[in-house]
Amino acid sequence: MAKINFGGVTENVVTRNEFPLEKAQQVLKNETMAVLGYGIQGPGQALNLKDNGFNVIVGQRKGSKSWEKALSDGWCPGVDLFEIEEACHMGTIIQYLLSDAGQISLWPTVKKHLTAGKALCFSHGFGITYNDQTGIIPPQDVDVIMIAPKGSGTSLRSLFLEKRGLNSSYAIYRDATGRAFERTIALGVGIGSGYLFETTFKKEVYSDLTGERGTLMGAIQGIFAAQYQVLRSKGHSPSEAYNETVEELTQSLMPLVAERGMDWMYANCSTTAQRGALDWWKSFRDATLPVFEKLYDQVACGNEARIAIESNSKKDYRERLESELAELRESEMWRTGEAVRSLRPERNS
Repeated sequence: MAKINFGGVTENVVTRNEFPLEKAQQVLKNETMAVLGYGIQGPGQALNLKDNGFNVIVGQRKGSKSWEKALSDGWCPGVDLFEIEEACHMGTIIQYLLSDAGQISLWPTVKKHLTAGKALCFSHGFGITYNDQTGIIPPQDVDVIMIAPKGSGTSLRSLFLEKRGLNSSYAIYRDATGRAFERTIALGVGIGSGYLFETTFKKEVYSDLTGERGTLMGAIQGIFAAQYQVLRSKGHSPSEAYNETVEELTQSLMPLVAERGMDWMYANCSTTAQRGALDWWKSFRDATLPVFEKLYDQVACGNEARIAIESNSKKDYRERLESELAELRESEMWRTGEAVRSLRPERNS
């Protein structure tokens, strides 16, 4: 483990230099990783483990769309693809990668297969942090650990195939065996993490829910919609409004931020753009800070968890979700976006 300084704060970080793949393979050589769920995170984590030479199986409900996806990805029934309960029985490390609502529903089945010495691994702190609402309380004699990739399973897989890595946080909620740390880090390396930084289950879910509702998804859509609406109301065309709101940010500026940071991106824009950005960013910070404070408080008190559980557990959830997504998809801004994307040079090459 290395001590790395982040903006003046020292954190515990594990890189592949201290914990190479060969060491991870040695640590987990006698383990069977059972990946439960083959939706968002499952495919990327399972396929990366498989390609890295680990003993991994997938547990999924036979006949489901996810079962069919696993088949199309090369998993073989009776060899490394099993019904969920059989996979739970076989696995020594159970990677619980179902949705939060799915974890609640399946918990009684999983719990009875958590025999002494096994490990229960999450990629999200939700089920454990809000266990007063989820009912997920693991036995005392199993390791309870977390590897949380900072991105989608799709990104985890694509970066792995590019021989890169997606950063992940890690946490140990319970070390029943004395091996929880090495199991956790080995698993993090095995799924293709770039570097691993230490957190807790509670901090992970608080930051994750805030981020998803904030700058990662909720806030950015709200800001996009507001700027686009203002430009359209002032007579700008849909194409111009979309390009100035979304296209330039995602295609030109964000890659510069990702490469070297915000100051570097500013330094590589026009002096007029620099002046305006420096003059206005604090106004946007001050305007949104109360919203983020309220959001974090709602996450910390459990209200956001309650809303998510209640909503996602309803029988008509998928239908209502599609209706809400359609509202975005059919809006003028995102219909314009579809047209703009179709005109990118690579689409016509």
